[in-house]
Amino acid sequence: MVKRYNRLLAAFHVLSDALFAVLAFVLAYVLRFETGLFAAPKGYPPFGQYVSVLPLVAIVVPFAFYTQGIYRLRRGRSRVDDFFAVLVGTILATLLGLFGTVYFETYFASDAARNRGALQVSQLAWALFLVLNVLFTYASRELVRQALERRWRAGIGLKRILIAGAGDLGRAVADKILEHRELGYQIVGFVDDRATGDHLGHRGLPLLGPLCEAADIAQREQVDHLYIALPLDEHVKMLQVVDAASRECIELKVVPDLLQFIALRARLEDLDGVPIISLNDVPLQGFNAILKRVLDIGISASALLVAAVPMAAIAALVKATSAGPIFYKQERMGLDGKPFNVYKFRSMFQGAEGRTGPVFARDDDPRCTPLGRILRRLDLDELPQLWNVLTGDMSLVGPRPERPYFVEQFKQRFPQYMLRHKVKAGITGWAQVNGWRGNTSIEKRIEYDLYYIGNWSVSLDLKIIWLTLIRGFFKYAH
Repeated sequence: MVKRYNRLLAAFHVLSDALFAVLAFVLAYVLRFETGLFAAPKGYPPFGQYVSVLPLVAIVVPFAFYTQGIYRLRRGRSRVDDFFAVLVGTILATLLGLFGTVYFETYFASDAARNRGALQVSQLAWALFLVLNVLFTYASRELVRQALERRWRAGIGLKRILIAGAGDLGRAVADKILEHRELGYQIVGFVDDRATGDHLGHRGLPLLGPLCEAADIAQREQVDHLYIALPLDEHVKMLQVVDAASRECIELKVVPDLLQFIALRARLEDLDGVPIISLNDVPLQGFNAILKRVLDIGISASALLVAAVPMAAIAALVKATSAGPIFYKQERMGLDGKPFNVYKFRSMFQGAEGRTGPVFARDDDPRCTPLGRILRRLDLDELPQLWNVLTGDMSLVGPRPERPYFVEQFKQRFPQYMLRHKVKAGITGWAQVNGWRGNTSIEKRIEYDLYYIGNWSVSLDLKIIWLTLIRGFFKYAH
């Protein structure tokens, strides 16, 4: 029943996305040519010319959204995730539509049609379409989200959850679900071998029985999802639960402890008929790596142009307020463990580490100059790293680079630490926008960095950049 409901909702989104795309394209024509807001030096094309492009628009928008995974419905998807998926999908659809009209007119249109520009669409009209389609599509999804959340708060359409494992990991899963009741989940209880009968466990949730009865309990309690949250030292029990539950109509979800789980993203390969599992496969390869590099070059070059005057002013202030060079160069470890020099505006007195040696900087670090404290508090000392991004040593988004001195220490204490170097280091990252920056928990930074590496997408990069700007703004405002 749940899967049928999801298919109907996905079909509704596909249809509404196509209709809103058509509406956005028509309104783009009206705004471009009928309102007088924009000059039309090439004249005013007939509306029928744009009508002929509507079938293409109605097809490429759902297709582009499909490539962004928008129709893979999941309740835990945030509003920010929705927005950037819609934004990236609409950008892709706009590029496909622009390319499609140009290609068709060049190679398939008749000479007469080509002469009168039968399929030409104004670039400004495409830009207006992009903005309107993002607004319409995101607004429609927000209305659907609010309607569903009202149903779930009223106890209608809840998905029943059973958690296998009442240890730290299982309790953490329960806490997250209980904190987000708007997602429409209802926990029926735990199964764990510590259960000796029906009694209350974490946060008043019942312990319903041992792990070996998980499938029977799930069937009896009409469970929709079984979350398996067991430590790796209980992997045999985990496999037994999976084997038993897979015989029932239950959706299984395994919750790994990332600090104990060595795989970033497992991928099945074939060696002449022999299946090989690659444990350290990452999505940032091939075309994805090229796409991320194009994004880095475009944004870093634009940012350097915009920030040129402020950076010049900061450089003059650094030079005037303390002795020493304007820029501070320090060796860091980047992609594949290769060292590179990272650049910052100097925020400390010259020779600050002469006595202490390599140590982590603190918010109240006495080695900082008065200007340096301001630069560090506002993160303005990091601006020269845009040059590192432009030259290819770093990326805009990625795990923060660390000094080789500390890397040698961390990789001995945390076996997963070196997996962070599967991608380029970044100016900001998933760990940083979630509060794990500077001298904070290394374990948490690794956990968030590995999540980013295993789940990279253009949408995720744009989301992190946006959160960096927004949270930085509110931090500065306070």
